[in-house]
Amino acid sequence: MATTAANELFQTETEELISGSEAIALACALADVDVITAYPIRPYDTVMQYVSKLKADGSFDCDFIVAESEHSQFEIVKHASSVGARTFTGSSGVGWFYAFEAITVTAGLRLPVVAMVGNRALDDPGAFGVEHNDALAVRDLGWMLYWVATAQEALDIALLAWRVAEDPTVFLPFAVSCDGSFLTHSQAIVNVPTSEQVNKFLPPYDRGKLQLHPDNPITIAPQVNEDWLMEMRRQSDEAMHRSVGVIKKAYEEFREIFGRGDPSPFVEEYMTEDADIIIVGMGTLALPVRVAVRRYHEAGRKIGFVRVKFFRPFPTEELQEILTKCKAVCVVDRDYSYGAPSYGGVLFTELRSALYPMEKRPLMLNFIAGLGGREVHVNDVNDMVDIVQKAIDTGIIEQEATWIGVRDK
Repeated sequence: MATTAANELFQTETEELISGSEAIALACALADVDVITAYPIRPYDTVMQYVSKLKADGSFDCDFIVAESEHSQFEIVKHASSVGARTFTGSSGVGWFYAFEAITVTAGLRLPVVAMVGNRALDDPGAFGVEHNDALAVRDLGWMLYWVATAQEALDIALLAWRVAEDPTVFLPFAVSCDGSFLTHSQAIVNVPTSEQVNKFLPPYDRGKLQLHPDNPITIAPQVNEDWLMEMRRQSDEAMHRSVGVIKKAYEEFREIFGRGDPSPFVEEYMTEDADIIIVGMGTLALPVRVAVRRYHEAGRKIGFVRVKFFRPFPTEELQEILTKCKAVCVVDRDYSYGAPSYGGVLFTELRSALYPMEKRPLMLNFIAGLGGREVHVNDVNDMVDIVQKAIDTGIIEQEATWIGVRDK
């Protein structure tokens, strides 16, 4: 149920020039989040600065708690969620890692915490720019994981996150990943919906008989050892399976109520029809790649682009259907995975696994690019496509994983 302040603030749809972080802060107000925890670390902390401003201005009423560390941030929202509070928190880089014990437990306890990851490079050496390794670290723990590309999408997906995570058939935490600086700090025009629209889309959070309360004494986080651990892991796996259907239904309702959104909640296709080469990436990488793809089409080249939005649950079937129609796939990773198969990135490894069962498999080449916030330019995309085209022409992949834009000295 939206607060009186939020109802007064969001009476009509508006257009605001705001950053991705500010868009998520507005989503918190629209969703009437009960408990929000903060601890400063760039670039995520900009969302908390805007939340505190909304609270100070009387536009948003929540329990806003500045913790003494990232670990405490996640512990607080974990416990708040267990007693029925809608929660939000976040972090970046090594701050996200400092909270890892609580992050792991949150998924294991099936608590639908929503968190923003302001993607940044892991120290040391220090860098504030975007890399995806921080958020990708939770990919095997039971967190749903989504990469946004625009400030509008940041607001929209935050609302979707609470809707899906708090569904009683799911009850899994949800991480909204936002590329540091490129998204967290860059401003764009965002359509801000009304409280009436949000209330129609987002029901109150109800844990039912799983809510910790004096009138409902239950045990949370028991020591189960080998007697029950496998069964509980399987239950989380089944919840992740069910999340796919919940996401599809919620997304269709979102498009109906708010009047926007791609055809698929899991992937975005751009000029993929009849493409010989399809570039695959995540996050704000979409911006320079779309420019390059348009230019290729103007020149008569059949190049397409697929943006992976949900990394967990991974959109295996959608990607199989799209990518098996082309000659080659150019996977761009804004991450690294030292010692991985072919020394490739995480997205490349996942995609190759997804396509392995298919009878018709395209050539697959991997490119590590844009680490530490380094920009990926149109010329970089051209270099990748040239390498992929050579592999198509010769039938030989000289090197499966290539680092792009790296100085020799």
